[in-house]
Amino acid sequence: MRIKFLKAATTIALCGGLVAGCSGENGTADPVSSAPTSTSTEITSTPAASSSAPVAASCGSDLLASLSLRQKLAQLLNVGVTGTDDALSIVQNEEIGGIFVGSWTDQSMLTNREVPQVASASKLPLMVTIDEEGGRVSRVADILGPDPSARETAQTMTVEQTYQMALERGRGLKDLGITVNYAPDVDVSSQPDDSVIGDRSYSDDPQTVVAYAGAYAQGMRDAGIFPVIKHFPGHGSASGDSHRGEVTTPPLQDLIASDLIPFRELSGTGVGVMMGHLEVPGLTEPGTPASISPAAVALLRDGVGYGAAPFTGPVFTDDLSGMQAITDRYDIADAVQAALVAGVDQALWLTTDDVPRVLDHLEQAVASGELPQTRVDQAVVTVAAAKGAVTC
Repeated sequence: MRIKFLKAATTIALCGGLVAGCSGENGTADPVSSAPTSTSTEITSTPAASSSAPVAASCGSDLLASLSLRQKLAQLLNVGVTGTDDALSIVQNEEIGGIFVGSWTDQSMLTNREVPQVASASKLPLMVTIDEEGGRVSRVADILGPDPSARETAQTMTVEQTYQMALERGRGLKDLGITVNYAPDVDVSSQPDDSVIGDRSYSDDPQTVVAYAGAYAQGMRDAGIFPVIKHFPGHGSASGDSHRGEVTTPPLQDLIASDLIPFRELSGTGVGVMMGHLEVPGLTEPGTPASISPAAVALLRDGVGYGAAPFTGPVFTDDLSGMQAITDRYDIADAVQAALVAGVDQALWLTTDDVPRVLDHLEQAVASGELPQTRVDQAVVTVAAAKGAVTC
């Protein structure tokens, strides 16, 4: 399987601007849970249409019947933790679906191999997530050593070497208890290295991005780590930094010709997809970033609008609490609700403080009909399937 993909990826890299007939091989995603005894591998928006539901209605019915509404909603949250005690508390008290290891997280949780202790406190498999891209976006460089940025990787390494690097890094992450990596970045960009995307992008050539990001994602999968590609529908040519304010991309038709190509080619290879906080002319409503836009999630799910197959994997938000493209307009509870209503499966933010309040808010949104119960159930099953908790 690995050799087959890498041969295809090498062909893609040689295709240059040719899009038709150059696509990556499909792969099978491993489940991404951190199980109690071991790490497994395997608002104002219109609700997302049921036609874009990623799972069959009957799938996961036993699981859904076993969970209260609050437990279901908690599975759709992924929050940053400061360390082991913080992680244990939020998992035990609120039964959240995932925790995020950030730059502020006490690394002793990883180095002392305390993640299994946290996972064992979870009644359902726990996602343990990180954004380990290499270069300037690395949370474990002090533990596992540095990896080059995506751009340096594409300039100095072969596709095969990239696969091997990702395989090694993925094995290191798995040993630390990580199950999901919010990487690779598949943005197509010619921005300067130190810009918001910059050297996080493999190339300004979409087929080079497909080749290298595809190899990186497969290395992660083969190591037992679930890769998540980002930032849909493409941050590489956007107007600014979503950490600092509103960001607008080129029109949708321009993205289809370039930025969306990696998503089209790689979304069927056993990955998750992270939505960007990006306003897209011709796709999103004014003032509504893609991460909370039903139209943007529908584009990803259906695939038809940019020539892709339907996407049935988990959809994640980018951080909803520390990026001004969201926080300038939305309270965290409203942002999470908007994302779930739009069709996202799991909402990410950086602290545990607001989890009880967010869950209270979401319960009220379900009771009022603003957040449909069917949308919650779809997301719960999609997340559970990604964790290996159900088989659909």
